[in-house]
Amino acid sequence: MASFAQKVAALKTQQGELTIFFVGQAGYIIKTASGKLIGLDMYLTDCCARLAGFKRITAKILAPDELDFDYVIVSHDHPDHFDVDALPILMGAGHTKLATSVCGGKHAEEMGIKENVTVMERGGTYKFDDFTIRAVYCDHGDLAPYALGLILEIDGFKLFYAGDTASRPEQVKQFASETFDVMLAPINGAFGNLNERECAEYSKLIGPKLTLPCHFWNFVEHGGDPAKFVTAMAEIAPDNAYTFITQGEYITIRK
Repeated sequence: MASFAQKVAALKTQQGELTIFFVGQAGYIIKTASGKLIGLDMYLTDCCARLAGFKRITAKILAPDELDFDYVIVSHDHPDHFDVDALPILMGAGHTKLATSVCGGKHAEEMGIKENVTVMERGGTYKFDDFTIRAVYCDHGDLAPYALGLILEIDGFKLFYAGDTASRPEQVKQFASETFDVMLAPINGAFGNLNERECAEYSKLIGPKLTLPCHFWNFVEHGGDPAKFVTAMAEIAPDNAYTFITQGEYITIRK
């Protein structure tokens, strides 16, 4: 049976398509029609157990050295997003570009990662060879004051990655009139994140073509109940499409 890495490498994304793989927690791999690989907030190791006592209860499906990424994006420096054991390996090829927050940039520099690093701040727009990132507000509390939400525009698709954030609809309203193909947002409700109902409220407010819930089931302490999200969507945003994809699965969106 092919490994997850082999499946990612072998899959061909056609023109007018974008493929999104779920790595687990709040981590994704995006594959473009040109074959570029973009890693987003990938938690690949067990570093949280060592650093914070949070034991992983889901499988590790990708080793940091199994795929050659063109870009790695990290929304903030908490280790389930900024994987301190994986990142030096992910950046080891020499050509991989890292885009991260102010706190992530400082942490990367402390680790000796200084080349091909773009530090993003709220309100900024950052253009790369294959896509654009807009860094937007999110509220992940005093322990991550520079944490970011992200709007990614890739091959004509627009994705809203809410990041680790409390519910702040007044901030989201600033771009809620835009058309989003996908919203990626947490449902765990712990450590200041959106809970199941708040994620449904974000989906109602933003109106993406598809909502992908994340940030659940990776640690006992983090919480998150998909069944509660389904109930909340039926009540709050019954006309909005959503789906759950398990670790290793993917969706391909099309124009």
